[in-house]
Amino acid sequence: MEAVDVVNLIQWRYISIVMAKESPFVKIARSSGAEFSEENGWLLPSHFGDPLREYQAVRSKVGLIDLCHRGILRFTGPDRISFLQGMVSNDVKALADGEGFPAAILNVQGKILADTRILCGSDFMLLDLWEFLKDKILDHLNHYLIADEVEITDLTAHWGILSFQGPKARSFLTELFADDKLPALEHSHCALSIGGAQLRLIRSTHTGNEGYDLLAEIKTLSAIFPRIQALTENFSARWIGSQALEILRIEAAIPRYGIDMNEDNLLLETGLEQAVSFQKGCYLGQEVLERIRSRGHVNRRLAGMVLEGDAPAGRNDAVHSGEKEIGRVTSSTFSPFLNRPIALGYIHRNYLEPGIPLLIHHNSKTIAAKVAPLPFYRMDGS
Repeated sequence: MEAVDVVNLIQWRYISIVMAKESPFVKIARSSGAEFSEENGWLLPSHFGDPLREYQAVRSKVGLIDLCHRGILRFTGPDRISFLQGMVSNDVKALADGEGFPAAILNVQGKILADTRILCGSDFMLLDLWEFLKDKILDHLNHYLIADEVEITDLTAHWGILSFQGPKARSFLTELFADDKLPALEHSHCALSIGGAQLRLIRSTHTGNEGYDLLAEIKTLSAIFPRIQALTENFSARWIGSQALEILRIEAAIPRYGIDMNEDNLLLETGLEQAVSFQKGCYLGQEVLERIRSRGHVNRRLAGMVLEGDAPAGRNDAVHSGEKEIGRVTSSTFSPFLNRPIALGYIHRNYLEPGIPLLIHHNSKTIAAKVAPLPFYRMDGS
């Protein structure tokens, strides 16, 4: 490579990093020893010195995760429920105040435009999704928002999420909120206050361990952060970077948009059945999902694989049964829990039985593997 090319590459990387969006907690992350990388237009902490120690903190104690790169949309108005009912895959009308669930926004072909989390309040609905999908989804929703009395407010720039994941997360938050009752069911949520500041706490795992998301205005999170920081030493809490989080979520078999699924995927291929209601009425993409259900199967499905050797597979590596290609890898990592490499990928429906031998073609090598039941890690350690 010529010197001028090297200079141009350095300048491009510099400009890319400078223009990346930053969490309001980026200075705190830097002071905690974070190394950063860019992801979907955001400058995110990759690790805080030792990804394995961060992983172990979540599995045994509590880890703190900055999720301010999520997008938050608030829906108000008398038609908010009926409008969302026709736009998402789950049954919004079944939600009561303080309840929530996962859902997906589909196109007319039943393909996934975004995976979301929907939270129901007394006079509002919140839709939580990856920030890099937000503008696309706003355009999509506004296209269908014609005569409905609904106001969609983008809270992303002024609201943020701090997540607490691990077996000690509940104890940590109980002490932080002075014994306030915490939400018990996954995706349930409640309003809490601390020092006069109002926040919303959501029961939600991103790792396979018990977890909670603290959702509030950025200024509120910043104001209470010294109280959070003061508790970290008592609970041996650690900040968690994207490298450790990737290991945790693959072990928990949590598919990620842009990696394990995108607009090429049907919702029922992803294994996210909890994001679908087959009892609700008509919604965008429903006809396709209903045809799949009546047929009884999809042609491929996200599956787990355990690999021989020490090295994980690569994204988009071909998966074979004998000489026949039957799928592709989407995510792979070395699992500390199983002490071996694991992978997620789409496999043809005839090869989904656990224990079926596979071959993964990685660069010039062939890696022996077997289909494995999901998730790889369960909260009870099984």
